[in-house]
Amino acid sequence: MSAPTLELWQTEWCPASHRVRQRLTELGLTYTIHQVPVEQHARTELRAATGASEIPILVAGGDTIRGEQAIFAYVAEHYIEPPDAAAQRAKAANAKRKELEAACPKLTATPTP
Repeated sequence: MSAPTLELWQTEWCPASHRVRQRLTELGLTYTIHQVPVEQHARTELRAATGASEIPILVAGGDTIRGEQAIFAYVAEHYIEPPDAAAQRAKAANAKRKELEAACPKLTATPTP
């Protein structure tokens, strides 16, 4: 039996969507991303496909999973974490640290006595 097709409805600015994308990547899952409009009233395609307008939403086969915590619970139940998931998390944390250091050099500089 093959794994269900995964579709993630999300936006780039949404922190919960970011965390879900990161988790799906850690698990080595292939998924399709659907970008949704910023304004909830404009999310007609999302509502038509899922019956909801909040994000993130994961559609897996016939299941519609709404919200970050529910998505995390679903993937924990249905997918096994691969051996390199910890390395994926470490690399993502390092990249985020470098991004923050570049954006906020004064905050990361060593103070002079």
